[in-house]
Amino acid sequence: MKKHTHPLVAILMGSTSDLKTMQEATKIFDELEIPYNVQVISSHRTPHHLYKYASEVANSGIEVIIAGAGMAASLPGMLAALSVLPVIGVPLSSGPLNGLDALFSISQMPKGIPTATMAINGAANAALFAAAILALKYPDIHESLVNWREAQTIAATHLNNLH
Repeated sequence: MKKHTHPLVAILMGSTSDLKTMQEATKIFDELEIPYNVQVISSHRTPHHLYKYASEVANSGIEVIIAGAGMAASLPGMLAALSVLPVIGVPLSSGPLNGLDALFSISQMPKGIPTATMAINGAANAALFAAAILALKYPDIHESLVNWREAQTIAATHLNNLH
């Protein structure tokens, strides 16, 4: 299998408090051997950093962005607005609405600024969706993803046979 020498996916979040949820994506990437990087960039607290990052990310080798955000959830949409890379938003459960506000914010992007939206706290599925995007280009990632899914099917079948 090909070993990639640079990160293909960026995992971003607005606060270090989001790391526990977003680590579900890193676990998937580790299993699939897809290189990634993780950064904290707040669209509200560090907007200049966000603009700089978004203007440079397409030239860095990153091919897919996963952005976790809660409440106002502006990070995924801002990244989608500032970059042509695919952005996968992960609404994070926080605040009085437990992530519904983030889900609505990310999923209701205006025409012309597409942002994929996962379930609330759906970082693992975001990683699998990113892997599916990368699998279109990289045969080794395609093979890893197929094997991962087969293992999931076997595990589920095994559990069903226990009853």
